[in-house]
Amino acid sequence: MASNGTPPIVTVFGGGGFIGRYVCEALLKAGARVRVAERDPRKAFFLQPLGQVGQVSAVVADLRRPSSVDLAVKNSDAVINLVGTFGGDLDQIHVEGARRAAAAAKATGAGAFVHVSAIGADADSPSDYGRTKGLGEQAVRKAFPRATLIRPSTVFGPEDDFTNRFARMAKLPVLPVIAAKTRFQPVYVRDLGQAIAAAALDPEMHGGKTYELAGPEVMTMRALNEAVAQMAGQHPELLDLPDFVASGIALFGAFIPGVPLTPDQWRMLQKDNVADGGAAGFKAFGINPTPLAAVAPEWLGRYKAGGRFAPRATA
Repeated sequence: MASNGTPPIVTVFGGGGFIGRYVCEALLKAGARVRVAERDPRKAFFLQPLGQVGQVSAVVADLRRPSSVDLAVKNSDAVINLVGTFGGDLDQIHVEGARRAAAAAKATGAGAFVHVSAIGADADSPSDYGRTKGLGEQAVRKAFPRATLIRPSTVFGPEDDFTNRFARMAKLPVLPVIAAKTRFQPVYVRDLGQAIAAAALDPEMHGGKTYELAGPEVMTMRALNEAVAQMAGQHPELLDLPDFVASGIALFGAFIPGVPLTPDQWRMLQKDNVADGGAAGFKAFGINPTPLAAVAPEWLGRYKAGGRFAPRATA
């Protein structure tokens, strides 16, 4: 991708995070030079052993500070923005921050900009998260018209706060299920990381396109809780909470730290989180998405009695 035949430099905002580690791993395997942009570069130190000497570097960058963004993308061949949040100033991060990163990538002459958004991104969404994600996509397209937009469903993997949270809760004798009928299409983080890396390294193929990346199975919230509990070796009684109860919990979440549901998250749960059947997906990258049951037992085994060393069931 680099014009002089040397390995491309790919700057990854948020490369030290959950999804970022898998994106960087895929980039390094492809031979790219990876520059991880983080507010605290120490979060990226664990990536060093994944590459050869000098293949990974880390720089200080904050999407709210224009000068740091400009320095982070300098001389980059491709730029990836993974930064997202469920709290704080969503407009500043999802909209202004995304626009700033895309504009800096354009100004430095990068050939690719990959922006990770979310299924459900919509400037008219009733949830602040969905609204700011939608506005962020618009801002990115304006600043970098050939940007690639990636919209994943809920992401699962060893370090997630999704299956691990369900598994911890499944230790309770009764497991309350919020929005039991809402449907999800959970996507494996390694599959997602490979697709994001591929989009950055091949802008001729993927530039200007929008992809909705989701797993091979559509599951309700109740089915997800059941599956995770089983893989974690737990057998709670599942209790579907009525909507008025869940809504009340969300109201407390607006004022009390630690409550597992906020009003905005409750608004998000009113809509299914599944891929649009007409949108391009993993097939465009030659990736067969991984089912939850194929990999999740590897890390959910820690929640069994005896942990990973618990005896396995025999036929």
